Amino acid sequence: MPEFLDVLTPAHFLLAVCVTALGGFVKGAVGFAMPLIMISGMGIAIAPELVVAGIVIPIVISNGLQVARAGFGAAGEALREHWRYVTVVCVMILISAQFIRFIPSNVLFIVLGVPVVGLCFIQLIGWRPRLSPRMRRPFEWGAGLLSGTLGGLAGTWGPPTVLYLLALETPRDRQMAVQGVIYGLGSVMLLLGHLRSGILNSETWGFSASLVVPALLGMWLGFRLGDRFDQERFRTVTLLVLMVAGVNLIRRGIMG
Repeated sequence: MPEFLDVLTPAHFLLAVCVTALGGFVKGAVGFAMPLIMISGMGIAIAPELVVAGIVIPIVISNGLQVARAGFGAAGEALREHWRYVTVVCVMILISAQFIRFIPSNVLFIVLGVPVVGLCFIQLIGWRPRLSPRMRRPFEWGAGLLSGTLGGLAGTWGPPTVLYLLALETPRDRQMAVQGVIYGLGSVMLLLGHLRSGILNSETWGFSASLVVPALLGMWLGFRLGDRFDQERFRTVTLLVLMVAGVNLIRRGIMG
Protein backbone atom coordinates (compact mmCIF):
# COMPACT_ATOMS: atom_id res chain seq x y z
CA MET A 1 0.00 0.00 0.00
CA PRO A 2 1.39 3.45 -0.88
CA GLU A 3 2.70 5.28 2.18
CA PHE A 4 0.63 8.41 1.52
CA LEU A 5 -2.56 6.40 2.14
CA ASP A 6 -1.50 6.30 5.79
CA VAL A 7 -2.23 10.05 5.97
CA LEU A 8 -4.95 10.28 3.30
CA THR A 9 -8.26 8.41 3.06
CA PRO A 10 -9.27 6.77 -0.25
CA ALA A 11 -12.15 9.27 -0.56
CA HIS A 12 -9.76 12.20 -0.15
CA PHE A 13 -7.38 10.66 -2.69
CA LEU A 14 -10.24 10.34 -5.18
CA LEU A 15 -11.07 14.00 -4.57
CA ALA A 16 -7.44 14.93 -5.26
CA VAL A 17 -7.42 12.92 -8.52
CA CYS A 18 -10.64 14.55 -9.77
CA VAL A 19 -9.53 18.06 -8.82
CA THR A 20 -6.15 17.53 -10.50
CA ALA A 21 -7.77 16.26 -13.69
CA LEU A 22 -10.02 19.34 -13.70
CA GLY A 23 -7.00 21.59 -13.16
CA GLY A 24 -5.15 19.90 -16.01
CA PHE A 25 -8.16 20.31 -18.27
CA VAL A 26 -8.40 24.04 -17.57
CA LYS A 27 -4.64 24.47 -18.08
CA GLY A 28 -4.85 22.67 -21.41
CA ALA A 29 -7.93 24.64 -22.49
CA VAL A 30 -6.96 28.18 -21.44
CA GLY A 31 -3.33 27.90 -20.30
CA PHE A 32 -3.58 28.76 -16.61
CA ALA A 33 -5.01 28.00 -13.17
CA MET A 34 -3.96 24.40 -12.51
CA PRO A 35 -2.18 25.19 -9.21
CA LEU A 36 -5.03 27.48 -8.11
CA ILE A 37 -7.61 24.78 -8.85
CA MET A 38 -5.59 22.10 -7.07
CA ILE A 39 -5.00 24.26 -4.00
CA SER A 40 -8.56 25.51 -3.66
CA GLY A 41 -10.19 22.18 -4.56
CA MET A 42 -8.06 19.83 -2.46
CA GLY A 43 -7.97 22.37 0.38
CA ILE A 44 -11.68 21.76 0.95
CA ALA A 45 -10.90 18.50 2.75
CA ILE A 46 -7.14 17.83 2.78
CA ALA A 47 -4.52 19.20 5.16
CA PRO A 48 -2.75 22.25 3.68
CA GLU A 49 0.80 20.86 3.89
CA LEU A 50 -0.33 17.75 2.00
CA VAL A 51 -2.06 19.94 -0.58
CA VAL A 52 1.17 21.87 -1.19
CA ALA A 53 3.13 18.62 -1.47
CA GLY A 54 0.57 17.20 -3.89
CA ILE A 55 0.84 20.00 -6.43
CA VAL A 56 4.64 19.96 -6.77
CA ILE A 57 5.40 17.12 -9.21
CA PRO A 58 2.33 17.69 -11.47
CA ILE A 59 3.36 21.35 -11.75
CA VAL A 60 6.93 20.41 -12.72
CA ILE A 61 5.79 17.97 -15.42
CA SER A 62 2.98 20.11 -16.85
CA ASN A 63 5.13 23.24 -17.00
CA GLY A 64 7.92 21.29 -18.68
CA LEU A 65 5.42 20.30 -21.37
CA GLN A 66 4.35 23.93 -21.72
CA VAL A 67 7.98 24.97 -22.34
CA ALA A 68 8.41 22.22 -24.94
CA ARG A 69 5.13 23.15 -26.61
CA ALA A 70 6.18 26.81 -26.90
CA GLY A 71 9.57 25.84 -28.35
CA PHE A 72 13.01 26.05 -26.78
CA GLY A 73 14.13 28.85 -29.11
CA ALA A 74 11.30 31.08 -27.92
CA ALA A 75 12.07 30.03 -24.34
CA GLY A 76 15.68 31.19 -24.69
CA GLU A 77 14.59 34.58 -26.01
CA ALA A 78 12.12 34.97 -23.17
CA LEU A 79 14.78 34.13 -20.59
CA ARG A 80 17.20 36.71 -22.00
CA GLU A 81 14.54 39.42 -21.90
CA HIS A 82 13.08 38.65 -18.47
CA TRP A 83 16.11 37.26 -16.60
CA ARG A 84 15.75 39.69 -13.66
CA TYR A 85 12.15 38.69 -12.98
CA VAL A 86 12.90 34.98 -13.45
CA THR A 87 15.92 35.14 -11.13
CA VAL A 88 14.03 36.84 -8.30
CA VAL A 89 11.04 34.49 -8.65
CA CYS A 90 13.27 31.39 -8.47
CA VAL A 91 15.30 32.64 -5.51
CA MET A 92 12.22 33.69 -3.54
CA ILE A 93 10.45 30.37 -4.19
CA LEU A 94 13.43 28.56 -2.70
CA ILE A 95 13.55 30.88 0.32
CA SER A 96 9.85 31.21 1.12
CA ALA A 97 9.26 27.45 0.77
CA GLN A 98 11.44 26.93 3.85
CA PHE A 99 8.97 28.81 6.08
CA ILE A 100 5.88 26.77 5.30
CA ARG A 101 6.45 24.21 8.09
CA PHE A 102 6.54 26.99 10.68
CA ILE A 103 3.10 28.33 9.74
CA PRO A 104 0.16 26.93 11.80
CA SER A 105 -2.40 24.98 9.75
CA ASN A 106 -5.20 27.51 10.23
CA VAL A 107 -2.91 30.36 9.13
CA LEU A 108 -1.75 28.28 6.17
CA PHE A 109 -5.34 27.94 4.96
CA ILE A 110 -5.54 31.74 4.96
CA VAL A 111 -2.15 32.02 3.23
CA LEU A 112 -3.46 29.68 0.52
CA GLY A 113 -6.90 31.28 0.25
CA VAL A 114 -6.09 35.00 0.19
CA PRO A 115 -3.91 34.88 -2.97
CA VAL A 116 -6.54 32.76 -4.75
CA VAL A 117 -9.30 35.26 -3.99
CA GLY A 118 -7.22 38.39 -4.56
CA LEU A 119 -5.59 37.30 -7.80
CA CYS A 120 -8.83 35.97 -9.26
CA PHE A 121 -10.63 39.20 -8.36
CA ILE A 122 -7.94 41.31 -10.05
CA GLN A 123 -8.24 39.26 -13.23
CA LEU A 124 -12.05 39.36 -13.19
CA ILE A 125 -12.20 43.17 -12.99
CA GLY A 126 -9.58 43.43 -15.73
CA TRP A 127 -7.19 45.62 -13.76
CA ARG A 128 -3.62 45.90 -14.98
CA PRO A 129 -0.76 48.05 -13.68
CA ARG A 130 0.42 50.96 -15.81
CA LEU A 131 4.16 51.26 -16.09
CA SER A 132 6.46 54.04 -17.28
CA PRO A 133 9.75 52.99 -18.98
CA ARG A 134 11.91 54.25 -16.10
CA MET A 135 9.98 52.09 -13.64
CA ARG A 136 10.46 48.84 -15.54
CA ARG A 137 13.53 47.63 -13.66
CA PRO A 138 12.19 48.35 -10.12
CA PHE A 139 8.90 46.78 -11.18
CA GLU A 140 10.66 43.62 -12.35
CA TRP A 141 12.40 43.21 -9.00
CA GLY A 142 9.28 44.01 -6.96
CA ALA A 143 6.93 41.82 -9.00
CA GLY A 144 9.42 38.96 -8.89
CA LEU A 145 9.67 39.28 -5.10
CA LEU A 146 5.88 39.07 -4.70
CA SER A 147 5.44 36.23 -7.20
CA GLY A 148 8.27 34.14 -5.76
CA THR A 149 7.07 34.57 -2.18
CA LEU A 150 3.56 33.46 -3.15
CA GLY A 151 5.04 30.62 -5.18
CA GLY A 152 7.03 29.17 -2.29
CA LEU A 153 4.20 29.46 0.23
CA ALA A 154 1.12 28.78 -1.88
CA GLY A 155 2.54 27.07 -4.95
CA THR A 156 1.16 29.64 -7.38
CA TRP A 157 2.97 32.44 -9.15
CA GLY A 158 0.98 32.35 -12.40
CA PRO A 159 -1.51 35.20 -11.89
CA PRO A 160 1.14 37.70 -10.70
CA THR A 161 3.21 36.71 -13.74
CA VAL A 162 0.27 37.41 -16.05
CA LEU A 163 -0.13 40.87 -14.47
CA TYR A 164 3.61 41.46 -14.85
CA LEU A 165 3.47 40.64 -18.57
CA LEU A 166 0.39 42.80 -19.08
CA ALA A 167 2.11 45.73 -17.37
CA LEU A 168 5.04 45.35 -19.81
CA GLU A 169 2.55 45.16 -22.70
CA THR A 170 4.01 41.85 -23.82
CA PRO A 171 2.45 40.78 -27.15
CA ARG A 172 -0.09 38.02 -26.70
CA ASP A 173 1.75 35.63 -29.02
CA ARG A 174 4.90 35.92 -26.83
CA GLN A 175 3.14 35.58 -23.49
CA MET A 176 2.83 31.79 -23.69
CA ALA A 177 6.57 31.36 -24.32
CA VAL A 178 7.49 33.72 -21.46
CA GLN A 179 5.03 32.08 -19.11
CA GLY A 180 6.38 28.66 -20.03
CA VAL A 181 9.91 29.67 -19.02
CA ILE A 182 8.83 31.34 -15.78
CA TYR A 183 6.52 28.49 -14.80
CA GLY A 184 8.99 25.82 -15.84
CA LEU A 185 12.01 27.15 -13.95
CA GLY A 186 9.85 28.21 -11.00
CA SER A 187 8.36 24.73 -10.68
CA VAL A 188 11.84 23.18 -10.54
CA MET A 189 12.70 25.62 -7.73
CA LEU A 190 9.45 24.65 -5.98
CA LEU A 191 10.46 21.00 -6.17
CA LEU A 192 13.93 21.72 -4.78
CA GLY A 193 12.54 24.07 -2.14
CA HIS A 194 10.09 21.53 -0.77
CA LEU A 195 12.59 18.71 -0.85
CA ARG A 196 14.65 20.97 1.38
CA SER A 197 11.69 22.07 3.55
CA GLY A 198 10.56 18.50 4.14
CA ILE A 199 7.08 19.05 2.68
CA LEU A 200 7.96 16.59 -0.09
CA ASN A 201 9.09 13.51 1.80
CA SER A 202 8.76 9.72 1.91
CA GLU A 203 5.09 9.99 2.91
CA THR A 204 4.07 12.65 0.41
CA TRP A 205 6.15 12.26 -2.76
CA GLY A 206 4.11 9.24 -3.85
CA PHE A 207 0.91 11.27 -3.48
CA SER A 208 2.34 14.04 -5.65
CA ALA A 209 3.66 11.60 -8.25
CA SER A 210 0.30 9.79 -8.41
CA LEU A 211 -1.39 13.04 -9.48
CA VAL A 212 0.78 13.39 -12.60
CA VAL A 213 -1.39 11.01 -14.64
CA PRO A 214 -4.73 12.77 -14.00
CA ALA A 215 -3.01 16.13 -14.61
CA LEU A 216 -1.69 15.00 -18.01
CA LEU A 217 -4.97 13.35 -19.00
CA GLY A 218 -6.79 16.56 -18.12
CA MET A 219 -4.32 18.65 -20.13
CA TRP A 220 -4.65 16.34 -23.14
CA LEU A 221 -8.43 16.69 -23.05
CA GLY A 222 -8.12 20.46 -22.60
CA PHE A 223 -5.82 20.72 -25.63
CA ARG A 224 -8.33 18.78 -27.75
CA LEU A 225 -11.49 20.55 -26.60
CA GLY A 226 -10.23 24.03 -25.71
CA ASP A 227 -10.92 25.53 -29.13
CA ARG A 228 -14.59 24.53 -28.87
CA PHE A 229 -15.19 26.81 -25.87
CA ASP A 230 -15.85 30.51 -25.66
CA GLN A 231 -12.44 31.14 -24.09
CA GLU A 232 -13.35 34.35 -22.28
CA ARG A 233 -16.56 32.98 -20.79
CA PHE A 234 -14.84 29.75 -19.72
CA ARG A 235 -12.04 31.78 -18.12
CA THR A 236 -14.54 33.96 -16.25
CA VAL A 237 -16.52 30.99 -14.89
CA THR A 238 -13.26 29.33 -13.81
CA LEU A 239 -12.15 32.43 -11.91
CA LEU A 240 -15.53 32.80 -10.19
CA VAL A 241 -15.47 29.17 -9.03
CA LEU A 242 -11.90 29.63 -7.79
CA MET A 243 -12.92 32.71 -5.82
CA VAL A 244 -15.67 30.77 -4.04
CA ALA A 245 -13.23 27.96 -3.23
CA GLY A 246 -10.65 30.50 -2.02
CA VAL A 247 -13.20 32.11 0.28
CA ASN A 248 -13.89 28.66 1.72
CA LEU A 249 -10.17 28.18 2.45
CA ILE A 250 -10.13 31.49 4.30
CA ARG A 251 -13.25 30.42 6.21
CA ARG A 252 -11.50 27.20 7.26
CA GLY A 253 -8.52 29.20 8.45
CA ILE A 254 -10.66 31.57 10.52
CA MET A 255 -13.31 29.20 11.85
CA GLY A 256 -11.40 25.90 11.82
